[in-house]
Amino acid sequence: MRYFEDCQVGDVFELGSRSVGEEEIIAFAKQYDPQPFHISPELAKDSFFGGIIASGWHTTAMFMRLLVDGLLSETLSLGSPGVDEIRWLKPVRPGDILRGRLTILECTPSRSRPEMGIIRSKGELFNQNDELVMHLISIHFAGRRPVTTPDSPSSKGV
Repeated sequence: MRYFEDCQVGDVFELGSRSVGEEEIIAFAKQYDPQPFHISPELAKDSFFGGIIASGWHTTAMFMRLLVDGLLSETLSLGSPGVDEIRWLKPVRPGDILRGRLTILECTPSRSRPEMGIIRSKGELFNQNDELVMHLISIHFAGRRPVTTPDSPSSKGV
């Protein structure tokens, strides 16, 4: 398990990669962002993008999946109060292979909740050509490492 104390400013976490399929792009967009260049290969050909692309929200959701699988599933994550910035820099297209990375920008112990710390990070998503397709700045709450004392059960092997 990773705790707040295990994170340092400048730490970089590679989050793994995933491929993006056209059916996935269309299914997400039909439910959440049904613009023609997300849901219709035919109409997308005549769009500004020249073909179907993933919704920016879908791109962000794919980053979140990489973040959970690559880091948060091993961390005492206590949620997030939000994202300060999201930028979609290049379209994500069917067949792209996306790779995620997270860099720790700030680590601050909470003054009001001593059981947690606050981590500010930069998330980045790259395509198979190492082009940055999305970046975001976000805040995470992480649990602090439990304190053990000589009398606590965990220090006695119980």
